Amino acid sequence: MSTQVSLPMTRHPLEELERDKAWRQLLARDAAATFFYAVTTTGVFCRPTCKSRRPLRTNVRFFSSTAAAQAAGFRACQRCKPLAVESGPLALVRAHIERNLDRAVPLEELGSITGLSPFTVQRLFKQQMGVSPLQYQRSLKASSLRGALRKGSRVTDAVYEAGYGSPSRAYEGATLGMTPAKFAKGGKGERIGFTTARTPFGWMIVGATERGLCWLALCQSSAEAEASLREEFPAAEIKRDASLSTLVDAALASVREGDDLSRTDAIESKLDLRGTVFQLRVWQALRHIPRGTTKTYSQLARELGDPNSTRAVARACATNRVAILVPCHRVVGVSGSLTGYRWGVERKRQLLDEESHRS
Repeated sequence: MSTQVSLPMTRHPLEELERDKAWRQLLARDAAATFFYAVTTTGVFCRPTCKSRRPLRTNVRFFSSTAAAQAAGFRACQRCKPLAVESGPLALVRAHIERNLDRAVPLEELGSITGLSPFTVQRLFKQQMGVSPLQYQRSLKASSLRGALRKGSRVTDAVYEAGYGSPSRAYEGATLGMTPAKFAKGGKGERIGFTTARTPFGWMIVGATERGLCWLALCQSSAEAEASLREEFPAAEIKRDASLSTLVDAALASVREGDDLSRTDAIESKLDLRGTVFQLRVWQALRHIPRGTTKTYSQLARELGDPNSTRAVARACATNRVAILVPCHRVVGVSGSLTGYRWGVERKRQLLDEESHRS
């Protein structure tokens, strides 16, 4: 039986921060997130990238440091070992990467500052952080750029301050889904209709411009679903549109009946996908994976003609803005493991189970 940890009636540890944003980073297992989270029903605190089952939001508390989490009565998770991130060689590696976002940091360099071999640095870092040092650096740069643009910084200033050598590098590397200039406007000038609906896979939200579907997410509540769309397009004119429920029906049909976008011209014409050239190629390939089957990231990379792009394929899947209809849930690890999923690994398992049972 789980026990409830009694917390002192004090100000929320992350009250000054955007807790909604922190929750979304937790759902995405964002390696660039700088907080720790605790679960009141278990008494344990973790890193945002922890592979443990995601808790209910009502049971989560956010902390800016491990010391704050411990002071509130929580103990460190034995799976993700959050204390290891703030001490020892990993702390040196993180600090060095964070100080040098404007240049490549070779593994040999990280090895020299820790006294470890490059291979050991890579292995330990990925084991504890869930991503490689290079992926961590990219995630930090992208997060910095998105934050600066949303706060109104000039595009050129934001690009270079985030560590990118040029706007084109930022466009390719930050997974904005559009140019930095357009992203900075937060969807200004866009009119986006949306609707939410409860489904067997959680609350679904669909958002569409006059060109077509641009957002489909799975969340724990209708309010959280709407917030996800407004965060993505903060300057757009967003209004509820009940007529878009047909897109919800189409998404569910793609799972239950096999009406995939790649085979349905009527729905195909309703897509408004935004991304880099490479991302669009990956998303197109995803839509041709038959319902009830899966492929690995490396298989997709080979099919795209670049066997060395496995990590880039994984990143493209992680930034897919249209769940289910662009079925990134049909991509698994080389061992068959479900790995990560932007909308939760448990939802990924549910989708695959539903598709396999109806195939």
